[in-house]
Amino acid sequence: MDILHLIDQLEQLVLRSRPLPFLGWVVIEERRLLDLIDQMRVTIPHELKQARRITQERERIIAQAKEEAERIVALAQEQAGDLIAQHQIVQAAEQRAAVIVERAQREADRLRADADDYALTRLLELEETLFQLLQIVRNGVEKLRNERLGESRDSSEV
Repeated sequence: MDILHLIDQLEQLVLRSRPLPFLGWVVIEERRLLDLIDQMRVTIPHELKQARRITQERERIIAQAKEEAERIVALAQEQAGDLIAQHQIVQAAEQRAAVIVERAQREADRLRADADDYALTRLLELEETLFQLLQIVRNGVEKLRNERLGESRDSSEV
């Protein structure tokens, strides 16, 4: 039975009781009053136990919710830390890649310049060799012309 219901019954018992004139007192039926008190004695411990259970359950749920909230916050902080670390790793990798690309570009420019210098040197040497060969060929042509001219003069003199 509900304690509030028993209190209502006690109130009704008092209200229905016979008042004593000039004293502000009432005459209450003892047996009914004692029955209500006995019922209250039985009901109150039950309701107190139930209230304690509800309070304990509430506290357990609150503790569980706090633990879950702390777990979620910790997980979020961990994920944020991971994202920050990944971001820092990505930034470091991008910086390293930029340095590597810059070095590679400088090395490529140096190699290109060295290759151009080498090719120019070889072409100049080839030009010199070809010029010398051309001179030899021209000298040979000139010599042959002169010899032919000399034979033709000798044959015309004869």
